[in-house]
Amino acid sequence: FLETASRVMALRSVLRVHSRGGVLGTGRSATRTFSSGAAGAARRIKLYDTTLRDGTQGEGISLSLHDKLAIAERLDDMGFDYIEGGYPLSNEKDVAFFEQVRRLSLRHATVAAFGMTRRKGISASNDEGMLALLRSEAEVCTIVGKTWDFHVRDVLRVSLEENLEMIADSVGFVAASGRRVVYDAEHFFDGFLANEQHALATLRAAAAAGAESIALCDTNGGTMPAEVERLVRVAVEAVGPAVS
Repeated sequence: FLETASRVMALRSVLRVHSRGGVLGTGRSATRTFSSGAAGAARRIKLYDTTLRDGTQGEGISLSLHDKLAIAERLDDMGFDYIEGGYPLSNEKDVAFFEQVRRLSLRHATVAAFGMTRRKGISASNDEGMLALLRSEAEVCTIVGKTWDFHVRDVLRVSLEENLEMIADSVGFVAASGRRVVYDAEHFFDGFLANEQHALATLRAAAAAGAESIALCDTNGGTMPAEVERLVRVAVEAVGPAVS
């Protein structure tokens, strides 16, 4: 975490230097705002940190509840927009984190709870994972779903149609409960190359159900930057401008 923090602080310093030239703006917002060209309107980049969940999955990493709360405060100080606190169904420590993080005086960051789409053959309102997200009282809920048709058939063991229903039901249930939803499109880039039609259909299902943002995940980490750019443009065109 300390290594990551030092890199983020170094990046902020670089961005501040550029901001003096009028490219990125000034002050705190300089870390997240850029201009797409001389005549381009300023655009804001929101930073979503997964240290408290993904960051704990490495070998030998085990954070106490105190550690997680202290790191959340540091991430807030660094200006992150979202802090993914964990999976509230996975263990009691994450349940306690969501209870206690509400007592912190975070100035900038919004805490997000992570969960998965409902299980097959059960309604979202009766799915324990969905209910755990609501019990966390997190303002933002991030829901991960399957994009790659291979995983839909061989891991979930459901039809492509039911996968779309699971995504829509899960996002819709949480959004209807007053929470902001980030849809996490797992293996998006590999899924797109395998079955473009279904990959884009999963994004449309999440957007239509009420997701305010969609995260396009390069889960295997092998997609080259030019291909990322191309497929992100395709995804943006597919879901429209209402979803970030």
